[in-house]
Amino acid sequence: MTASRLHVAVVAPPFYEVPPRSYGGVERVCGWLVDGLLAKGHRVTLVGAGEPRTRAHFVRTFTHPQPEDGPDVAGVEIVHTARAAAALAELAPDVVHDHTRAGPLTAPGRAFAPTVVTSHTPLRGPEAASDHLRALNPWLSLVAISDAQRRDAPHLRWAATVHNGIPVDSSPFRADKDDFVLYLGRISAQKGVHLAMDAARAAGRPIVLAGCWTIPEERAYFEAEIRPRLASDVTWLESVAGAEKEQLLSRAACLLFPIRWHEPFGLVVVEALACGTPVVALRAGAAPELLEDGVSGVLCGDPGELPAAVDRATRLDPATCRRSAQRFDVSAMVAGYESVYRRALDGFRHTTSRTAPTNPSA
Repeated sequence: MTASRLHVAVVAPPFYEVPPRSYGGVERVCGWLVDGLLAKGHRVTLVGAGEPRTRAHFVRTFTHPQPEDGPDVAGVEIVHTARAAAALAELAPDVVHDHTRAGPLTAPGRAFAPTVVTSHTPLRGPEAASDHLRALNPWLSLVAISDAQRRDAPHLRWAATVHNGIPVDSSPFRADKDDFVLYLGRISAQKGVHLAMDAARAAGRPIVLAGCWTIPEERAYFEAEIRPRLASDVTWLESVAGAEKEQLLSRAACLLFPIRWHEPFGLVVVEALACGTPVVALRAGAAPELLEDGVSGVLCGDPGELPAAVDRATRLDPATCRRSAQRFDVSAMVAGYESVYRRALDGFRHTTSRTAPTNPSA
């Protein structure tokens, strides 16, 4: 290892390929990170499932991506973690960067490299998962994807905040917008899809729904709340990806993001801004951190404000939205993680004992 070139092992979840062919936000971020690190001259090993889809050295834990909602999802994560740990012990990279839930469990036994962990999960609310991170915190360099996520878990010892990044300049910019508004994401009650439909209808705008369910609870939500609202002013495209997704984002008058939970980031918000498309969001999770109210979007305190916000958002300048997205370019994400890696390595090299702390849960 030299001061300028690291061997970084990026461990992705086992549920989608990297980058994914359609849905898979964490996996897309992992793909962009891998490409960005390679472009900076680093050596990268990617650990994941399915086929190799980046230029990095690839370690396969499963021949095919695994279901993320099956009865044995915990078993899948355990097998993925075990196979990844065995491969990493043989490769001995300079830094292990884990993006999974179970993977951090192997950090205390890793004597050859520090472990950087990015938390992509909510840390407040019914889906919060932070107890294992607290127990393992002394062995991790823990990274948040937003300051809002850090505020939700002040009991954790955070190493840094590194926002998710996208290749902004590769996104198609369009100044002239169509009349429709867009919802793009999972069909989930937490995402407030029914609120987006109601707001578009109240604002007199057609809406395009681009999304699908991934678990049975989301299918039940679709049948109860979304299907009854389908009408001639709603176009449902199910899942979209690639150029089709980018064209929708660039053409939409605005993106609706009426989240009802503590979402730790919101990648689609940044993707919309990069296309010059303003965003209307409820003031929840990381949304206030991603949007400049009245500049790149409109933040609302409650769902009743959404229809008027749609009209306000469509008058915002697309070029300003695009400039706002530059804060979240992939280059900023890569630079942020490079800094985290080097600090983790400095601390790792200066640690004289690899024994467990006397009070690891403190």
